[in-house]
Amino acid sequence: MFQAKTSQDSQDSSPTPPAAPSRALEWLWQNFRDVKRPHILDCGPAYQATFDVLLKRGAKLYITDLVTLARQADPKFIRRLGKGTVFLIDKFLEDLPPIPPDSLSAIACWHLLDLLPRDALPGLVARLWSYIRPGGVLFCLLREPYLANGAGTRWWFDSLMVLGSEVESKVPFPYPVLTNREIERLVPSGNVKTFLTRFARREILAIK
Repeated sequence: MFQAKTSQDSQDSSPTPPAAPSRALEWLWQNFRDVKRPHILDCGPAYQATFDVLLKRGAKLYITDLVTLARQADPKFIRRLGKGTVFLIDKFLEDLPPIPPDSLSAIACWHLLDLLPRDALPGLVARLWSYIRPGGVLFCLLREPYLANGAGTRWWFDSLMVLGSEVESKVPFPYPVLTNREIERLVPSGNVKTFLTRFARREILAIK
């Protein structure tokens, strides 16, 4: 059983990807081994592989494709303020389904933090954090500084501990790279684990 609210760009099935074993997911599922029915929010496009993997694990799954929404850079989320602009994060997050506070075991953000402007991130993290139960985690991918392109690459759960992805996109990332220190400052608990990968990204687990 899952609750899904997806964008028009969400996919019903996933192409065959190269496998990417995930140390962050290994840590996550090891720590959730005694959680019989984890509640999980996936902020990316809907893939059948994700449904199959997480529902088989017994999860209650929410899907809302904020990642594609962020890539579209819709001007309705931007308000001019003097000589600058402000990203309307509350309006952006209206696409989220109803989620009880302190109920989620994990949220998969993928590259969402790489796709939004800096001024939007505190509001984003605060909202998502309110949904996570004590001991739950916010999981995301962050690009390394030397990775200029790849903002259009889609990710999913190929298995509990393996990430699936499309062929690397050539779409450039729109904002400067986030540092580990910036992530720690965004997270209310400050408890952040960083796992380095071979595909020019960091796997981040922020633990409540």
